[in-house]
Amino acid sequence: MGAQASQPCEGQETRSTRLTPTQLKVLRGVRSGQLNKQIAYDLGIAEATVKAHMTALMRKLNVRNRTQVAVVAQTLPL
Repeated sequence: MGAQASQPCEGQETRSTRLTPTQLKVLRGVRSGQLNKQIAYDLGIAEATVKAHMTALMRKLNVRNRTQVAVVAQTLPL
């Protein structure tokens, strides 16, 4: 994996992939059933930034849509 701007959170590993702290926060929001707009408000970031994190999460988790991200999130100790 290439260098990332932020460090992976506390050694969390998800399907052999490390997630950034912000990706974990977005993942928790998705798991809670929040909309991108709600996640963005809670994190103090733009909705477009949440969408970018969702795209990265889908790629890292090897899934194709938000529902699959939520299903995977339910299986993780977040």
